[in-house]
Order: sequence, then C-alpha cells, then structure tokens
Amino acid sequence: MAQEIVMSAAGLKAVQEELEYLKTVRRKELAEEIKEARSHGDLSENSEYDEAKNTQGLVENRITELEQMIKNVRVIDESELSVDTVSVGTHVTIQMEDEDPEEYDIVGRTEADPFNGKISDESPVGHALLGKAVGEQAEVLLPAGHTVMYKVLAITHSKG
Repeated sequence: MAQEIVMSAAGLKAVQEELEYLKTVRRKELAEEIKEARSHGDLSENSEYDEAKNTQGLVENRITELEQMIKNVRVIDESELSVDTVSVGTHVTIQMEDEDPEEYDIVGRTEADPFNGKISDESPVGHALLGKAVGEQAEVLLPAGHTVMYKVLAITHSKG
C-alpha cells in the first residue's frame, strides 16, 4: 500500500495544475522537439534527439509521480484543524534561545518550500514540533549533528 500524502487544498490544486500542464503542453512540445531532431538525420550522433528523449523520460516519470501522489492524497480540512498543538496545516511561531522568532507553515513533504516559510512535517524541525503546544519546547537534532531547542510561541491556522 502506498504511503498517504498529507496536503492542503492549495497544494493539491498546484499538483493537479502541474500534471495538466505536463500532459497537455509539455508532452506536445517534446514530441515536436523529437520530431525536429529526427529530421536532422543520423540519430547516433544527434545530441538534440538524445536530450529531447531524456527530457521526455523525465517528464513521463514526473507525470507518473504526480498521478500516484493524487491517488494517495489526504487533503487537510482546515475548518476541523485544531490549533492547540502543532500539526500539518498549522502556522507556527518559534524561537531559538537568544534568536529572533521565526514563522513557518507546517506542510506535507510534497509542499515543502523552506525558502518561502513552508517546512515539511518530516523535516527535523517540523517533525520535532509536531504535537507541541504553545509554551512547550522542541528539541531538534540538526543534520550537522548538534541539538537546538525551539520554544513554540504561537500556533494559528496556516496562511496558505
């Protein structure tokens, strides 16, 4: 059985849009590129053809991956989401000792985008925060090998 993928409604919509784009637009573009490269003659020394075929393989793999993701998705019902503790779909304000507070949305792994404040529930920080309430501390073992403590300052509904 495939692993359930937790995602917001917005995250699911983004996955569906990417899938639609790949199936309708990108497939056609690649078919044209392959047709064009084929017309240049000898395929054994045709790098354009090889590149287009490789890209086509990557796109087909991504389509399969997205279809599997959609099949195994569980969309978070934000109206039923509790903000008593940190969970996927919540927005948290946390603080490391002597540092400025940081804010993150806790999301499923497919929506993670740390540079835009979205961390996965499977990341070291996200995982350590799960189930914590305001005022509680989370001990996080960082990939570098040292441990840091974060204090949960606030939990609200995710900003999307």
